[in-house]
Amino acid sequence: MITRLPLIPTLLVLAACGVMIALGVWQLGRSEEKAEMLARFAAIPVDAPALELRGANGWDEDLMYRRVTFTCPAPGPLRSTAGTNASGAKGWTHIAPCALSERDAAEVVLGWSRDPVSVVWSGGDVAGMLGPNKKVFADPPLADLEPLAQPDPKDLPNNHLAYAGQWFFFALTALVIYGFAVRTRLHKA
Repeated sequence: MITRLPLIPTLLVLAACGVMIALGVWQLGRSEEKAEMLARFAAIPVDAPALELRGANGWDEDLMYRRVTFTCPAPGPLRSTAGTNASGAKGWTHIAPCALSERDAAEVVLGWSRDPVSVVWSGGDVAGMLGPNKKVFADPPLADLEPLAQPDPKDLPNNHLAYAGQWFFFALTALVIYGFAVRTRLHKA
């Protein structure tokens, strides 16, 4: 029976399944890494002192979810996007890009408003929580805006285990479908 299997399609399916299984194993490893990262963030004391950030040397992943301070000398054009205030109400979040050095930039999430109002902020000292993607959530809010919901590491999903399961399922599905195709071909022969 093995000699009657089509060689090239069988090799292609087995190679594809091998890649899918490797991706599943990789996602299992990523799940463990993400769990460790989330545990580090959860261990940050709420009353930890604020850290001063300076240029490119201050934006380490280990500083996320820490209180930070820095100076934004000249913000770029402000933008607004949908956001949530500290009380859970929906409205507008106002964000200012800040160049900290020739190589490094951050965004200051200034605060919240119910309406998409025009906000004016010319830069200055910033204190707040460093969130993902180099966004500093100002606390207290700036530009006469209301307080925002602060970033919380509990909001970061660790869905790598689900991704691993999907890759393993895809590999199994490919093998089952190929098995049915080969069985049908062999019965016709």
